[in-house]
Amino acid sequence: MKKTTKQLGALLVLGTAAIALAQGTTFLTIGSGSTTGVYFPVATGMAKMVNDAGAGVRANARSTGGSVFNVNAIATGELDAAVAQNDVVYYAYKGTGLQAFQGKANAKLRTMAVLYPEVLHVVARKDSGIRSIADLKGKRVVIGDLGSGTELTAKQVLESYGLGFDDLGQALRVSPAQGITLMQDKRADALFYTVGVGASAISQIAQTVDVAMVPVGGNQASSLIKKYPFYVRYNIPAKSYKGVGATVPSVAVQATLVTSTAVSDDAVYKAMKAIFDDEGALKAIHPSLATNFSYAKAVKGIPAPLHAGAVKFFKEKGLNVK
Repeated sequence: MKKTTKQLGALLVLGTAAIALAQGTTFLTIGSGSTTGVYFPVATGMAKMVNDAGAGVRANARSTGGSVFNVNAIATGELDAAVAQNDVVYYAYKGTGLQAFQGKANAKLRTMAVLYPEVLHVVARKDSGIRSIADLKGKRVVIGDLGSGTELTAKQVLESYGLGFDDLGQALRVSPAQGITLMQDKRADALFYTVGVGASAISQIAQTVDVAMVPVGGNQASSLIKKYPFYVRYNIPAKSYKGVGATVPSVAVQATLVTSTAVSDDAVYKAMKAIFDDEGALKAIHPSLATNFSYAKAVKGIPAPLHAGAVKFFKEKGLNVK
């Protein structure tokens, strides 16, 4: 019987995997996010560094729905590691905060490293008349994928202004890529996106639509940070995007690389060496890392305990961790 190209491809992959397993190779699937965000190029770059190291660990990056999906997929074993917002990881580890995690604490979640700030971008079409968060009332607003970290951030920020999703004219739960199209087609007035500064999705909107960056600051930002201590104030620099001529106050959480105790200490240590040993090569992956990453910051604000393999790596770098 003739085998199809698809069947032959599957057999080749299985054969390669079998050989690698026989040689003691560990495979890590790293969850990221939308292909238009920062998670995806960061995770892809890290996977390449792991593979190039040739240290008995192989990795691939997978585009996903974002933080909430990622930590749940780590719990089920669908993912071995992932990039996720530190607040979402904390809620999953403690089994609180989000309905998806209520009563389902995942004590096996572990931190590998804190990577960079994820800044809340609230982008509005200039012709929408939106200049403040309060102006979102009655408007069509992209709040992120269902279950994403962005959706959670949007909910919390709106709360700090006395608003909820029901106050919006339409709460659009779509991916960043779909959100871009809706903004371009005048089917959305504004978009929430928690992402590193310089994300291609935001740049793409700013290149094709006249936009205004909506500030999150003042007493509302203070109350948000008091209630949710994962947030920090962060100013989006002037000229980060086309048409944004002044600094825009906002808030940020932290993008964090996480894994599980199900992944061996040896595999995590080898992955850490491959990704983080050459700080310059890591920073070359993306401007968010180039601007923000350091070993000292990598172990601050961790949302779940460090994995033992990560502890070993950071101790070798002279950091006092446990």
